[in-house]
Amino acid sequence: MTLRRRGEKATISIQEHMAIDVCPGPIRPIKQISDYFPRFPRGLPPTAAPRAPAPPDASARPPAASAGPRSPSDGGRDDDEDVDQLFGAYGASPTPSPGPGPSPSRPPAKPPEDEPDADGYESDDCTALGTLDFSLLYDQENNALHCTISKAKGLKPMDHNGLADPYVKLHLLPGASKANKLRTKTLRNTLNPTWNETLTYYGITDEDMIRKTLRISVCDEDKFRHNEFIGETRVPLKKLKPNHTKTFSICLEKQLPVDKAEDKSLEERGRILISLKYSSQKQGLLVGIVRCAHLAAMDANGYSDPYVKTYLKPDVDKKSKHKTAVKKKTLNPEFNEEFCYEIKHGDLAKKSLEVTVWDYDIGKSNDFIGGVVLGINAKGERLKHWFDCLKNKDKRIERWHTLTNELPGAVLSD
Repeated sequence: MTLRRRGEKATISIQEHMAIDVCPGPIRPIKQISDYFPRFPRGLPPTAAPRAPAPPDASARPPAASAGPRSPSDGGRDDDEDVDQLFGAYGASPTPSPGPGPSPSRPPAKPPEDEPDADGYESDDCTALGTLDFSLLYDQENNALHCTISKAKGLKPMDHNGLADPYVKLHLLPGASKANKLRTKTLRNTLNPTWNETLTYYGITDEDMIRKTLRISVCDEDKFRHNEFIGETRVPLKKLKPNHTKTFSICLEKQLPVDKAEDKSLEERGRILISLKYSSQKQGLLVGIVRCAHLAAMDANGYSDPYVKTYLKPDVDKKSKHKTAVKKKTLNPEFNEEFCYEIKHGDLAKKSLEVTVWDYDIGKSNDFIGGVVLGINAKGERLKHWFDCLKNKDKRIERWHTLTNELPGAVLSD
């Protein structure tokens, strides 16, 4: 232990601070580091000056040694008194005390109203993680969901500097995957970001609006480690009215558990826009592959090289295969290609149209992205599209369909 002369202030080395006091005698509580590095109390004016040094006239204040011999534990009490005096010097009123006696202790000043509560971030208050302002618009005519992310306020600090690098990402549930994830740009060093950015999902059907939920997550981006989750909110799309913008300003919540019972075989892999028309002139079914949106990325560069294949099944002669051109390095390809299947109108009720999307690879097998089946045995929008085609001859009908990672009855090889 470091020796010191009488009257000198105790100096504590880091080795002594980190060691356990094993001196004989009564057990004393181990000092906290804040005892040696005191902070100014809240409410201290920024213009307050540090405590003035002791006057040169030592007679104004009797030395500590005049109090008589001290026990080995006196040094700890002196340190505590010094800390109390330091706090008292900054917290005391500048007006002189009315009497010679010690002035009564004054309660610490209240913190400013705009000062955040350091412990508030761990509370259950709904504002602990921050608030998010956004708006949603379902464009029914164009089958698009427009999500405008406006701003966030009072986000939870995530970095060592007390700030965050926030961004917003969107998922559609159920069936969340990288294919249907959208995200905003990242704003650096702020807890009150303003994005004013619109993210759009294409191929959203009325069926999706009934059964889908939009998950909106706010995250903190880190360059050298995994991005950190801040908070989220979820909006059932059935709350939206077609062609009507709805604005939200809501508190972020902790991460909600994912339903593990969800059928992962129906993971969404993107959307495809298909047109159907039975031509009386050509005596055949015209199948149009218009475009795809939000396809799953299959290559290491974060993209795919997609193309589409179609089959009209049952296909006994194996002659019904048609294939589009390959579109390089894109997740939102536009094909605008049309194929004709010569078949009698009455026979279509016994057929089903199988559409699959693939990622083209050189020197190895192509990767299956997703597929969909239209026909009399399909369900939902797929059945309705097929039925409308059979019912309305010589009328071109376009519909968006969801691609899934499994296709019943399909051979997943190219």
